[in-house]
Amino acid sequence: MKKEIRRKILQARLALSNEEVEKKSKIVCEKILGLPDIAKARTVMAYLPFRKEVSMVSLFGAFWAEGKRVIIPVCDACRTALIPSELKSIEEDLQPGTWGILEPKPEKLRPVGPGGIDFVIVPGVAFDLSCNRLGYGVGYYDRFLPQLKENTPKIAVAFELQMVEALIPDQYDIPMDAVFTEEKEYYRQR
Repeated sequence: MKKEIRRKILQARLALSNEEVEKKSKIVCEKILGLPDIAKARTVMAYLPFRKEVSMVSLFGAFWAEGKRVIIPVCDACRTALIPSELKSIEEDLQPGTWGILEPKPEKLRPVGPGGIDFVIVPGVAFDLSCNRLGYGVGYYDRFLPQLKENTPKIAVAFELQMVEALIPDQYDIPMDAVFTEEKEYYRQR
């Protein structure tokens, strides 16, 4: 079931034009910037887009202008773990890494403890109306998210085409606090 959902959603997402991705990403980014929790956050973890994910890159400049630290995930394929690393420059710090995702060059790796992160923007393949997340199937975020401080906001971003009615979460799946798309905002009921 999960494999079929992944295949179907990824196929639909990859069919989006670059213009659609850019336009829809901009709408999602504007919603994120308007959140009270993001205004309070001093250290924000986001990600660099992969395979036509919602792009958060336009937020980085706004975060830096507000004096926030920008943290990106680095995939440690040997341990299947995410290493949060501070990003200071898109132009100077990055090179293609694991899975072809841009990551810091080795000399630009600036690890940050998960406890120092105030807000996390999470990607994924699919999400349901209860804010459950379906990732790529490797478990990087499933292992990383429990390391955050208990009340750290975890907001997922996606395109509306990535929303499904219901996913069946496993015991290690961490639900998001909210999922923001270009059309709607979905909040987890506690």
